[in-house]
Formats: sequence, C-alpha cells, structure tokens
Amino acid sequence: MTAEHKVATPANWKQGSDVVIIPAVSDDEARERFPGGWKTVKPYLRLVPQPK
Repeated sequence: MTAEHKVATPANWKQGSDVVIIPAVSDDEARERFPGGWKTVKPYLRLVPQPK
C-alpha cells in the first residue's frame, strides 16, 4: 500500500481499518489523492479509510 497509495498501516492494523497518510505527502497532494478528506490526529498523523 505504501508504494501505490502513499499510506502506512499502524501497529495492530486489521484489514479494512483506517491507514496513515505518510508524512512525505503534503496536504496539497493528500487533497488530490484523498478527495474525501482525512482525520487529523496530530499535524503529522492523518488517517484515511483504507484505499481500495
């Protein structure tokens, strides 16, 4: 998922759970990749539903 979608899985992640947008992705790029938005837990920790 990291190479294709630029997301990472948190510890204890289960299939279908939210994933983390990697910090190397800017907010502008994230808006393009994830038009449905994301949940910001910390400025460096942004969660989105698992990409299909």
